[in-house]
Amino acid sequence: MPEDQRRFTPEELAQFNGADGQPVYIAYQGRVYDVSDSGLWQWGKHMAGHLAGADLTFELPAAPHGEEVFLRYPQVGVLQGSPSSIGASPGKVSEAQEAEAPAAPPGRWRRLLQRFPILRRHPHPMVVHFPIAFLVSAPVFTLLYLLTGVRSFEVTGFHCLGGGVLFTPVALITGLATWWYNYQWRPLRPVVIKLTLTPIMLAVGAGAFAWRWLNPEVLAALGDWTGKVYLGVIFALWPLVSLIGWYGATLVFPLRQD
Repeated sequence: MPEDQRRFTPEELAQFNGADGQPVYIAYQGRVYDVSDSGLWQWGKHMAGHLAGADLTFELPAAPHGEEVFLRYPQVGVLQGSPSSIGASPGKVSEAQEAEAPAAPPGRWRRLLQRFPILRRHPHPMVVHFPIAFLVSAPVFTLLYLLTGVRSFEVTGFHCLGGGVLFTPVALITGLATWWYNYQWRPLRPVVIKLTLTPIMLAVGAGAFAWRWLNPEVLAALGDWTGKVYLGVIFALWPLVSLIGWYGATLVFPLRQD
């Protein structure tokens, strides 16, 4: 690093957060980079969960890319309190940096995640598609049954409902793990909304499944209030699943904000 480059304190770095026309700076392994020209760092935010003006050393392992992305942008200084990465091995974090990162996962979990990198990011995105698909399909097949009278459609909808109820707790557990590892329990709005709606969706799905299990002919009595209420419960899954999926997607593909 050239000697004329600036040495930033954490407080000074925090001022370069993209607000009020400020440049967008981030730090990684002691180096400070100017990422103002990146379209992914507009307004000082990246993927709705990472903020500029901060040290991202312990957030990068959760990203789908490595430190090579920083090579596209100029290094404008070093972060005081973090040793410069000159001469350090790529991708390694010094003991001093580990000691200064209270938000990092505990050592035993960090070692597990380093050994099995797939656990850092991928389990929840893989698992979450199962309850979404099943709980959307249940109303679809129920509607097909109502339109055609073909009983196999209704039975398939019941099976999809069971699959959705089965996989929702798994998706919830992996989601909590991802929230802990990637965001250190930060109360991001999409996460809070998902955590509020998911138990409601699970209760609705489980209630409908139990109802249909105990009364296989519940839809045969659409003239009665029971059949109509059951149908309303089934179709209530559509907006619940859609909202949860929408806010989950904003964590990966954030909306533009003015």
